[in-house]
Amino acid sequence: MFKVLLLCAAAFAQPKGRPASPAEIAPRDITVFADGRGLPPGKGRASEGAAIYKSKCAECHNDRGEGREGQYPPIAGGIGSLTSTKPRKTVGSYWPYATTVFDYIRRAMPFDHPRTLSTNEVYAVTAFVLHLNGITALDEELSEKTLPKVAMPNRDGFVPDKRPDIRSKR
Repeated sequence: MFKVLLLCAAAFAQPKGRPASPAEIAPRDITVFADGRGLPPGKGRASEGAAIYKSKCAECHNDRGEGREGQYPPIAGGIGSLTSTKPRKTVGSYWPYATTVFDYIRRAMPFDHPRTLSTNEVYAVTAFVLHLNGITALDEELSEKTLPKVAMPNRDGFVPDKRPDIRSKR
């Protein structure tokens, strides 16, 4: 019985240690919000992102963002399809904010080597993906100042959650 009590006490004991310092937290605190808060300084153009996309993204998403049937989703096309019987949820048709496209690419892409792109490469690839969807021009520069201003086709396609335990602004 004593061994059981000892095991229970050990399981619920407070771990020893210290809170993480701001310097330890900073490299992991990469959240980018829809309004652009959290975007790092940097810049990139679709024309620069084309080569990066070709070498690091096209293997999964294909050359023009059409995806690979049954393997990887399309990221381009589908604009205007959401109300059809066969909606295509892509960056251009579904995503409401360009800043969250940046955030996703930065965190999760390339699929086999996430978080290996530099900040400028992420801006350039984001610009290229938006260009594939007809949202930005090939020579348009995206940065922490300009990316939040990009108007996505489905920006008004989402509604705030009215539940009292969810805080959202619109």
